[in-house]
Amino acid sequence: MKNSKQQKPIQNFDDLAIGHQIRDLRRAKRMTITDLADSIGRSTGNISEIERGKTAITIPVLQEISAALDVQINWFFHSDAATPKEERNFIVRRENRKTLKLQNAGLTEELLSPNLSGKLEFLLTTYKPGIGTGDQDRFRQGEEAGLILGGTLEIRTNGEVFTLHEGDSFSLPAKGSHRCFNPGDTDVVIAWVMTPPTY
Repeated sequence: MKNSKQQKPIQNFDDLAIGHQIRDLRRAKRMTITDLADSIGRSTGNISEIERGKTAITIPVLQEISAALDVQINWFFHSDAATPKEERNFIVRRENRKTLKLQNAGLTEELLSPNLSGKLEFLLTTYKPGIGTGDQDRFRQGEEAGLILGGTLEIRTNGEVFTLHEGDSFSLPAKGSHRCFNPGDTDVVIAWVMTPPTY
């Protein structure tokens, strides 16, 4: 079984809401906690803690759960603001961004694309200090690129470790794997592009 890495809770995030979404979707698909745990190689206790917002959930874990529940990860993104009809397919206002907030993981993902029906996905990712994607690489389904808007990002890919600072950019080919980490003492903010959309 894979272990869930415990991390310090970060304030102003909402793991509990995401946990409840996972629980509700799992129940709607008539899956037990054991069914979900077995399908992604985790313990029932770990899934139970995730659903109750008691343990860290990282993007790789959320991707595993999304795949097991047969939804895209963007199913967990939410926005409280209404988008004007004429802007819906073209514009994303700052206050209308759909956001995915992971409390214990210290991560916020904001969807900058107006929709995911095209071949491009645009995200704004923020990692708190000392936070990353976890101990396991995330496998890419397509090409990804990013621009560091603030802070420092460490990327591990192909056995190499690269440290990027504000103004640096990167491009990662399809079908590889990587992991990210914020080694600094301030938030790192990344404008991230993926094609095709994988969230």
